[in-house]
Amino acid sequence: MGLAAIGAGLAVLTGLGAGIGMGIATGKAAEATGRQPEAVNQINRILLLGLALTESIAIYGFVIALLIIFLQ
Repeated sequence: MGLAAIGAGLAVLTGLGAGIGMGIATGKAAEATGRQPEAVNQINRILLLGLALTESIAIYGFVIALLIIFLQ
């Protein structure tokens, strides 16, 4: 169980990277909106697509961690 727990812990760390990436992306989107308020709709569309893809990476890491723990 020891190495499986380490592997699961490393898989869950994808959430940390995803959270940092989402924070940076949101900050840059707010910055872009401040600079070009007329492009708000396009910025939001691109931001939401990027955040959805980033969140899916975190969910995949969580699923892999659960698989490691329960299917060993």
